[in-house]
Formats: sequence, C-alpha cells, structure tokens
Amino acid sequence: MVTITLNDVGVTLGRRAVVHGVSAAFGPGTLTGIVGPNGAGKSTLARAMLALVSASGSVRVDDVDAAAMPRGELARRIAYVPQGQTLHWPLTVERLVGLGRLPHLAPMSRIADTDTAAIERAMARADVLDLRDRIATELSGGERARVLFARALAVEAPALIADEPLASLDPGHQIDVMDMLRAEAAGGALVIAVLHDLTLAARYCDRLLLIDSGRIVADGTPPEVLTAERLRKVYGIDARVETGGEWPTITTFGRAR
Repeated sequence: MVTITLNDVGVTLGRRAVVHGVSAAFGPGTLTGIVGPNGAGKSTLARAMLALVSASGSVRVDDVDAAAMPRGELARRIAYVPQGQTLHWPLTVERLVGLGRLPHLAPMSRIADTDTAAIERAMARADVLDLRDRIATELSGGERARVLFARALAVEAPALIADEPLASLDPGHQIDVMDMLRAEAAGGALVIAVLHDLTLAARYCDRLLLIDSGRIVADGTPPEVLTAERLRKVYGIDARVETGGEWPTITTFGRAR
C-alpha cells in the first residue's frame, strides 16, 4: 500500500506559475481523475507527484519527501504512464513490457525468474499476451496503449499515475483502458489518471479533482464535482448534467454565452 500527500504544492515552469497551492491526499484502492481545461496544470501536477519537476510545498510518498527519495525507490512505489509516448525502437512487445522491471534491477544485472513472472502477469492483466512477439512500432494505437499500460503494470508498484491515457484512442479502446485502471484500483492500488473525457471520468472514477489555472476548484465524488454551473465557469460551456443513472452523464450544447 502507498499514500501520496500534497501540501501547498506549487510549480513554476520558466517564468510562469503553473500550479498554485495544491493540497490533497491519495490512498490505496481508489481511482482518482484529475480533470480540467487545457493548460490548467493537470499534467504538471502529476509530474510533481513523481518528483519529475521541482515543486514548492511538500510532496510526500508514504510520508517521505518524494524529491529526497532515491529514484529507483520512487519508481518501485509509483508506476507511470506518461502522455504522448512515441515508440522509436523496434522492440518486441515482450521486451518492451520487460522495461517495466528496470527499477528492480541492479546495474548490468539480468532478468531473473521473478522478473519474467512479473512480465507475464502484466501482459495478462493488460490482455496483450497474444501480442508478445509483435514489433511494438507496428501496433495499432489501441494495441500500443495496452502494451504501454502493461509496461507500467510490470513494475508491480502499489500506485499508478497515468497522464492522458485515452489520448488518440477510439471510444472502444478508451473503455478498455478505463476498465484496466478501474481493475487496478479495485485490486487495492492507488490510481490517478489525468483525463479529458468527463463522462468516462464520471463513470469510472471514485473521486475527481477539478483544476483550473493551477488551482483545485472542486474535490469530491463525480456528482459533487461535475455540476452544470461549474462546467460553465471552468470550461466555458453550456452543458446538462444528468444524475439519475448509475453515474452522471454530460451533454454539451456549445460555448457559454
């Protein structure tokens, strides 16, 4: 199990303040979606949790300062699926997924039986066992998304952060990825995903953080966060939010006037 705690976190990139005074805590067994308009600071906040950008305030992983934690230790605790990954090397799927074991390997060491077993489990959970001998650069977008997800799962970390994992995927593959994220949280992992599709976020997430201009605007369950008034204010859209079903559904009508 792992926890991530943010206290008054701020991030400045160049001369621009991107994240301002964010405080939040995340625990195991929960899928949290970070939502908000483009440029709101969502991805930067996710990267701050991984100590990939310098941040003011405090980011603590299991009550340890994330920036002071050895990189390998942090990578063993939090797996990461970055956005917009382009594959350049013609590796097989099995070898690509195997890269997820790097945080567990000493320099110049070889993959052990325990690593091989972890790779098999990750490919099974991401449903890519049948792709194991395919060249990763030749995969479709949906196949590639599942394989990159499997690489993160191969770490077997107790936490997972996915930054815009639905980008460039068709609706069916978006559902596949959200099903995988939901399954990880149901299995006890701490899962955080940066998302743009509000209906999918409402359907799958236990909790949403709505961010605008680098600040948390709302933090709670999807029905609590996604209101028509808030969508108008944050996204500048007119929308109807229906809450009568199992999860909220959102219909947008256009720019607010």
